[in-house]
Amino acid sequence: MTEWSLGAVFDAVADAVPDRTMTVCGERRSTFGESASRTRRFANFLADRGFGEHTPRHRLDRWECGQDRIALIMRNDLYPDLMIACAKARVVPVNINHHYTPREIHDLLAYIAPRGIVYHRSFGPVVAQTAPPGVDLLVSVDDGADVPELAGAVPFEEAVELGDPDTVIATLPDDLIMLCTGGTTGRPKGVLWRQGDMYVSSMNGADHDSAEPVQALARATGQVWFAASPLSHAAGTWTTFAGLLAGQTVVLYDDREKFDARTALETAEREKVTLMTIVGDAYAGPLVREMQRRPYELSSLSVIGTGGAATNPVHKRALLEQLPHAFLVEGYGSSETGGMGYGRSTRGAEVDTFDPMPGGTAVSHDRTRLLIPGDSEIGWAARTGRVPLGYFDDRAATEATFPIIDGQRLAIPGDRVTVDADGSLRLLGRDSLVVNTGGEKVFVEEVEEVLRAQPGVVDALVVGRSSPRWGQEIVALMQSADGESAEFALRQACRDALAGFKAPKAFVFVPEIRRLGNGKPDYRWAAQQVAETALGKDGA
Repeated sequence: MTEWSLGAVFDAVADAVPDRTMTVCGERRSTFGESASRTRRFANFLADRGFGEHTPRHRLDRWECGQDRIALIMRNDLYPDLMIACAKARVVPVNINHHYTPREIHDLLAYIAPRGIVYHRSFGPVVAQTAPPGVDLLVSVDDGADVPELAGAVPFEEAVELGDPDTVIATLPDDLIMLCTGGTTGRPKGVLWRQGDMYVSSMNGADHDSAEPVQALARATGQVWFAASPLSHAAGTWTTFAGLLAGQTVVLYDDREKFDARTALETAEREKVTLMTIVGDAYAGPLVREMQRRPYELSSLSVIGTGGAATNPVHKRALLEQLPHAFLVEGYGSSETGGMGYGRSTRGAEVDTFDPMPGGTAVSHDRTRLLIPGDSEIGWAARTGRVPLGYFDDRAATEATFPIIDGQRLAIPGDRVTVDADGSLRLLGRDSLVVNTGGEKVFVEEVEEVLRAQPGVVDALVVGRSSPRWGQEIVALMQSADGESAEFALRQACRDALAGFKAPKAFVFVPEIRRLGNGKPDYRWAAQQVAETALGKDGA
């Protein structure tokens, strides 16, 4: 069987369904045929300026990249087109979280060393502040912002017009995509994926000897998917491309404004969406509250997909109460693994474990063997098979996270799991978020799940804080509709559901829990809030 590059798959789909709507974002609607032409021309615009591969993959170590890189500092609109165009030009697109501060963007750009930056015009001032030496191409995408164009920048539509409309650049499955991790607890890293691997493991693709199976699938489908989460993160990217490369129409949330549940539900209603993907509680909570406020005609919506961050069981149940005809699929994976497992819940039958996807498994604590069903050991979640090559420009981290065991490359991103008797994975949490208190290990997600399930709680994060008695103590940062008067009930709920050492020693109430742009918890911010609270008390 033959591997495929993303550009080749996309062109095969576009040849099969050229007049089908490909993406909807705000007022922009684009067909597969229009995007195929647009991406080919922009790829040739890049190639004419010398962008592409300079060192073949087989001459490089796993953590090295021999292709030019282009940083995407973009909202959702036209994001798929830019990724496809870069892939067609044999250029590596790199996602940059536009919610980062200028300092964080500066550091990330310095790390990935892009030769070009494509950005929505409203981010022009940030690009002007942060672009590192070596950037010799700026391309701006119009998003209606009233800001001056940067000197020397080429408007995207002009770049498209300058590109040859006919030349097709030969691409390879070895060509790379770089996904920058979210940096929840540390600095982001660039994960290097071969396109052939990413297509199969993360976009529901398969190896084929011809384009016919891809095109037959595209002709036979025609659903409407809604990626409510941002495409600048892996969860949104994979959902979008799993749909597009199967010929589905994908609605993108118009993220020029902050996520609004009413806007999202009105969009799902208007476009007759079949599947909607979200990122955990940051999306689920507002959607539940809005559906409880007034009804929406969502009979076409049969699947809610959530991943990238934990979803409160209370919110899962509430979503299924509002959509009794639908089922909820909670995915587990990471930028380093692609999809590893999924849990499918229906009304009255919610699940809290994950069925492994192909390649999804768990290894022992010492990383010497695979865990078997019913094994009581707390091990590491892992994936075998089509996994990334490594972290860009970081040999040590590559060899630690993507070890080669018995001649087989694994991805072990750092999540702790156990394997139930039926073979399902029970996720405990990221090892970097474990708090050691009084000689006991506490996975913060376990405590958060109990807290978020309590009445009046809007959101919660749990972190460790230095303690002269315990070494570290568990502290809960709370956004609660009931205010501090709820502290006793929250403490009792934790003691009822968890071992005593897992119950928070302190609660810190804040007006709003801060999350990253992808909906994931901002644990660095939470730890800072907790530390400042401790300093304030000491000063008092």
